[in-house]
Amino acid sequence: MSRFHSYINTSAKLIAKYKGEKPFAVFIKVLFAKEKKYGSKDRKQISSLCYNYFRLGFAMKDSSVEQKIIVATFLCEHAPSEFLQKISPELNEKINWPLYKKFLLLKDQFLITDIFPFKNLLSQRVNIETYCLSILEQPFLFLRIRPQCRITTLKKLEKSKLDCQLISEDCIQLSPGTNAEDFFSIDKEVVVQDHNSQQVLNYLQLNERTLFDKEISAQGLSVWDCCAASGGKSILLVDILKQKIDLTVSDIRLSIVLNLHQRFKRANIKQYKYFIADIGNIQFTPPATNYQLIICDAPCTGSGTWGRTPEQLCFFDESTVKEFTEKQKRIVSNTVPHLKEGGIFVYITCSVFKQENEAIADFVADEFNLKLLHQEILMGTDKKADTMFVAVFKK
Repeated sequence: MSRFHSYINTSAKLIAKYKGEKPFAVFIKVLFAKEKKYGSKDRKQISSLCYNYFRLGFAMKDSSVEQKIIVATFLCEHAPSEFLQKISPELNEKINWPLYKKFLLLKDQFLITDIFPFKNLLSQRVNIETYCLSILEQPFLFLRIRPQCRITTLKKLEKSKLDCQLISEDCIQLSPGTNAEDFFSIDKEVVVQDHNSQQVLNYLQLNERTLFDKEISAQGLSVWDCCAASGGKSILLVDILKQKIDLTVSDIRLSIVLNLHQRFKRANIKQYKYFIADIGNIQFTPPATNYQLIICDAPCTGSGTWGRTPEQLCFFDESTVKEFTEKQKRIVSNTVPHLKEGGIFVYITCSVFKQENEAIADFVADEFNLKLLHQEILMGTDKKADTMFVAVFKK
């Protein structure tokens, strides 16, 4: 057996073992740590084959894992390789073909929309074919330049000679897999943050004066980042608002909040309050009563980020959407009542599903009589970025 057939067999075994209970990157790292026989080149090739397989999602469900791996590699890769030359030389000859032409070649085997055959779940602006095609490519790495470090960061960027693009005044686009820590001080100079994740608070930035022009205390604008995770949205808010903020952050997980503390330290954010709680619990009450701004980056299916984690697509079940929407409604119901009169509520997801996006926005407006000021889907399919949803309300 050639080493290339061995790569396919090993990949097929890993795929069979993997049950989706943890990120595949964690799963395969642990397994490779136990199996010392694989060199770095072997690990890279096997990982690539597995991820290619996941990117085909629900397509070719009646084919063998081995055949799906070969076809997926043909679709997901763009340069001839020794692997594909040995396994399928006829496909290797066509590897430079544009994607639409590759699909024409494979039209008798499956359709583009077979990758994700749940068109009825998508938000209105999300085109099913474009969405499926986007999953076949790994998104770029994006960095957000922090305002106080723009000049020094741009100098470092020029000196680095990295394959990059400055796509806006403060957003750097890099090739996937670039180790940004080798070139920049993470969280101090730049924040690793997807392009569209950088845009979710644009409405606040553009309308800051009219939204927050009254009753600002000496401590600053009272803000609660209620699903803070590691604090990326809070750091963004600190950077884009020109006024002082009285920040409170919360999350359900202690480990994540500990990570947040470290990030805030690197980001030089010293004045903030925090607590650990399940805000989806019906008995939840926050330590403080009212806030002028609540940011709710809600837990969701993450379907707008499946280009980065395609294994989640393969384990998707429609019932998951209902589970998340019920959780989102509980979180919203426990947070909106703690918004001051005239306050702003920002609801965010990284989902492409209307039940997690527009339907929850309708719920917020109807159930709590909030005025919808702004709503949009930030499409990442044409930017090799994540797709995000944001809705801004006023009480």
